[in-house]
Amino acid sequence: MIPTTIPAFLWYFVKPYKFWFFAIIGLSLIWAANEAFYAYFIKLIVDRLASHEPQVSVWQLLQGPLLAIFSLWLAMDIAMRVQGFLVRAVVPKFRAHMREQVFAYVQQHSHHYFSERFAGKLANKLADLPSSGDRIVEMVGVSFIPILLTFVLALGLLWNTNFWFALIMLTWFTLHMGALALFAPHAHKLFARHADAVSMLSGKIVDCFSNIANVRLFARQKYEQAYFHGYQLDEIQKSRDALLSIELMKIIQGLSGLFLISTMLITLIIGWQAGWVSLGDFTLISLLSFNMLGMIWWLSMQTMQLFKEIGTLKAALSLVIKPLEIVDDHDAMPLVVTAGEIEFNNVSFYYQNTNRLFENKSVQIKAGEKVGLVGFSGAGKSTFVNLILRYYDVGSGEILIDGQNIKKVTLNSLYENIGMIPQDTSLFHRSLMDNIRYGCLDASDEEVIVAAKLAHCDEFITRLPEGYHALVGERGIKLSTGQRQRVAIARAILKNAPILILDEATASLDSVTEELIQESLGKLMHNKTTIVIAHRLSTLAHMDRILVFDQGHIIEAGSQAELLAQGGHFAKLWQMQAGGFLPA
Repeated sequence: MIPTTIPAFLWYFVKPYKFWFFAIIGLSLIWAANEAFYAYFIKLIVDRLASHEPQVSVWQLLQGPLLAIFSLWLAMDIAMRVQGFLVRAVVPKFRAHMREQVFAYVQQHSHHYFSERFAGKLANKLADLPSSGDRIVEMVGVSFIPILLTFVLALGLLWNTNFWFALIMLTWFTLHMGALALFAPHAHKLFARHADAVSMLSGKIVDCFSNIANVRLFARQKYEQAYFHGYQLDEIQKSRDALLSIELMKIIQGLSGLFLISTMLITLIIGWQAGWVSLGDFTLISLLSFNMLGMIWWLSMQTMQLFKEIGTLKAALSLVIKPLEIVDDHDAMPLVVTAGEIEFNNVSFYYQNTNRLFENKSVQIKAGEKVGLVGFSGAGKSTFVNLILRYYDVGSGEILIDGQNIKKVTLNSLYENIGMIPQDTSLFHRSLMDNIRYGCLDASDEEVIVAAKLAHCDEFITRLPEGYHALVGERGIKLSTGQRQRVAIARAILKNAPILILDEATASLDSVTEELIQESLGKLMHNKTTIVIAHRLSTLAHMDRILVFDQGHIIEAGSQAELLAQGGHFAKLWQMQAGGFLPA
């Protein structure tokens, strides 16, 4: 399980590279030392020049501080270059590791999880995690720690020079960071709200583009623009709220900076007049004050940016790193299908906030049996299939395949043994060869073509300029609905799973192609346990048995001829058909 709190989440991914990250931070400390001690060496130079006697060579007098400045600068430059190479080697791997693991985790979420969320929003959050995580680690390791070390060294130098200047610096730093701490939680909330608004906006854009055909067919471009504008206004307002918090913080920072510089300069002048501040001290304290003012100001801005990134990361974590609803048991074993018998044993199930759909349902589908499911929309046909696919877990009872409870087997092995041809086929924006081969990744090109011919895909594929290498567009938009359906059938043929589920598999085909496909499906169903959801009842003529659903109950069962002879619910459905389909 990937941790859900931000510190634990970041450490989880930093830990494999901790040696390299510590090295990167360690090299930054050389820069911190240079920033602090440069002012000290300048103090030595000024004091020695002030007390210089003509008979002593200036270069001999200053060789120690000058050599120290040049050596420290050279060490810092080498350290920064080494650090740059380490960042180049480690950070891309760190981001990739985070992205891949989170992607793998999100894939394991349930069917219900994805049905409740925008794909675009999920993709946006998934992109936010490595980018924000990388920036947080970089800011803490390469900015915050070195600057704080510089401050500690500067405070030590001031203390060594004069206690009062160290006290002024410490008082200013405490007040400055205290004000930042007061503003930070509020700013954090505002940036988290803005990050969520940006992700929602991205989800709305993807949703519109995914349904662009509907937008055009209903001439709803202006409506979509207005709909989008509403979410855009929300994003603008939340962005303004977040940015306002930064500007208010800058006002406080400006006042605190004025306090530091004015207090330091006034005290320095008084001390010089009184004789307890040398010119070198004046130089050291002035340089350190201005340097630290700039650094802490920048640190404050980085802190605000840090809280922005934390807000973005927190919003992303809250969406994608949720407990998995459907998971393998710790002792789950691979499903072994020897015959393909499916049994519902006292199964009860209900969707969230609804009445029970199934109540103590028991039904058996024999090995190799071909079973049709019919009934009005909402009668329970799709739910029956979704429970076999374990898109949802049953409330009570059990579903067995060859005597094995599907909750006790691995999800991958369950899906490996079930071939599914859905009513609404979605394809990857990849080549036709890749989309068909998805049914069996080890299949050769020749095997893919054979499956395509059986599904009557080859006829339209060979007419395309790129043939099997043609890209199908997002979700297969470049193909017609019937062509996508035939690709899905070819994919299922190539998979050749022992259990087959067809959800109106030929509904999108013309009558000529359907007749050809039915012949191929007949071969595909041979020796397979097959479940067919159909609204066109005539397509169930060759089923061994038909289960008639009504409000979650199986009210009739038998062959088509038997059900028609009974004159019951199925017979009424048959008589109500118009054009071969059930009415709404």
